Amino acid sequence: MPSDPRDVLTRPAPPPDATVAYGDHPDQCADLRGPAGDGPARPLVVVVHGGFWRAEYDRTHTGPMAAALAALGHPVAQLEYRRTGGWSNPLTDVLTGVAALPGLAAAALPGRVASTPPILVGHSAGGHLALHVAAHAPDTTGGVLALAPVADLAEAYRLDLDAGAVAALLGGGPADVPDRYAATDPSALVPIRTRTVVVHGLLDQQVPVSMSRSWVAADRAAGGSATLIELPECEHFGLIAPDSAAWPRVLAALRSLHGDPSGIDAASPTR
Repeated sequence: MPSDPRDVLTRPAPPPDATVAYGDHPDQCADLRGPAGDGPARPLVVVVHGGFWRAEYDRTHTGPMAAALAALGHPVAQLEYRRTGGWSNPLTDVLTGVAALPGLAAAALPGRVASTPPILVGHSAGGHLALHVAAHAPDTTGGVLALAPVADLAEAYRLDLDAGAVAALLGGGPADVPDRYAATDPSALVPIRTRTVVVHGLLDQQVPVSMSRSWVAADRAAGGSATLIELPECEHFGLIAPDSAAWPRVLAALRSLHGDPSGIDAASPTR
């Protein structure tokens, strides 16, 4: 029988090289992985995990992905943040963490982290948070790779994704707390001026691909340049699994954000 795609959530990974704190709360931290080999300093890749902002999901499930990226020569930070329990906590933490991590990583991994803004790789709810950073603090990131992002909070509330996840995060629906949606919903924050690539599987049962289609269309209509890559045989979790068929396409999209023309060709954006 084929393996359960959710297996990636509990798959072990080598321990990180260091863990750094960007705040006083235990969840305001990040695991760092140094790049393999002896190449030049490269931009930090900040991985923002998903889990619908719920406390039961933390950064550990992105360990295999982060280890694979480090093996390819990227310095990597797995960002942790406070989850549901205070609507602004995840948003504030990710903004603070992304701003602080390049310096923290450069100190912990001397000579391996370039003094340029990091590339953000966010999956699911982490994709929402990465887009939030790009909208509110564009100078702190050099690009966003959003993997099956929750890119429209109002629509996610209407669809009741993950049994009320958006209401649990923001404290209600758009009619209840409109100011919170206006400040945090990527669909209300277009255009994103940061280079942005969205990758979404057509078999995704957790976050519908229609959400990425509508968000990218709205961004481009507003003058943005976001692109969408649709993967016909991919579901939600294959995007963060290094042994999946989708993984080479994810890597190609990341290369394109690093300015590698071969990444653009291999990723073949569909929109």
